Amino acid sequence: MSLQHLISIEDLEHDEVVQILDTAEEMLPIAQRQRNSVPTLRGKVVCNLFLEDSTRTRISFDLAAKRLSAEVINFSAKGSSVSKGESFKDTALTLDAMGVDCVVVRSGSSGAPLQLSHYLDVPILNAGDGWHQHPTQALLDVFTMRRHLGDLAGRKVAVVGDILHSRVARSEVQALKLVGAEVVLVAPPTLLPPAVERWGATVATDLDAVLPEIDVLYLLRVQRERMNSAFFPSSREYARIWGVDRRRLDLLKPDALVMHPGPMNRGVEISGDVADSDRSVITEQVTNGIAVRMAVLYLLLAGAGRADAELTPEVTR
Repeated sequence: MSLQHLISIEDLEHDEVVQILDTAEEMLPIAQRQRNSVPTLRGKVVCNLFLEDSTRTRISFDLAAKRLSAEVINFSAKGSSVSKGESFKDTALTLDAMGVDCVVVRSGSSGAPLQLSHYLDVPILNAGDGWHQHPTQALLDVFTMRRHLGDLAGRKVAVVGDILHSRVARSEVQALKLVGAEVVLVAPPTLLPPAVERWGATVATDLDAVLPEIDVLYLLRVQRERMNSAFFPSSREYARIWGVDRRRLDLLKPDALVMHPGPMNRGVEISGDVADSDRSVITEQVTNGIAVRMAVLYLLLAGAGRADAELTPEVTR
């Protein structure tokens, strides 16, 4: 890729998205083998700089780097110099002095990865910043859809739930538009951002009317930790009006997928029987996330078009 960083889906062109997805397809068998790795990034040091709580995304990036034989430094805000008052710039300079080759950063502040790219001369990979972007989540979702549905041009995806607070929703719409899919956003009016019509997606309020028309139902988590006021009366009321249960599952096309970025609030945006149904590919998204993050690390660190970059698996002891 010509990119030096992956901070936003807006940084990508269609061909670059396809390149990432195709590379992830090659990486998937390695991601699925718990005892195999490839020596592609041996000698490289990847730093996971997580300034916001995360379990799934941090572990996914950790595994992705290790599958490529990179050394991994996990740096979290709790108990670190950041929690003692160190500035973001000084933290960046410390990482630079350690000689890291790539920084995966997650922050509650929108724009933190971009700011970090001004301090460090190494690839910066955005693992989620504020309400802004979560590019690898969107890429792994598109990768999962493509594996089941093939060409996504003309396919219709409904993103349902807390659009306002969701960095995933913003990245999802941009990534799906790049591969030619249509997106409809379904949410309570209180959970739609201002000027959402500029996103290039359709907005709907009747979930039952949308369900029979779509190829993918993408449910967003209700993010209580980001809410500072009442955006809906109660969780029970949200589940009744906007949650997806067995009745709504039966309204979908026979081959439609159910997806969720996790972690799920069972009984709120999704019922347990829907989450565990044969339409659900939620656990598959987790495995695919490792492959996509391997692909991005490979393309940023090993270099685009380097056929000599070693991809032959080796067994680790």
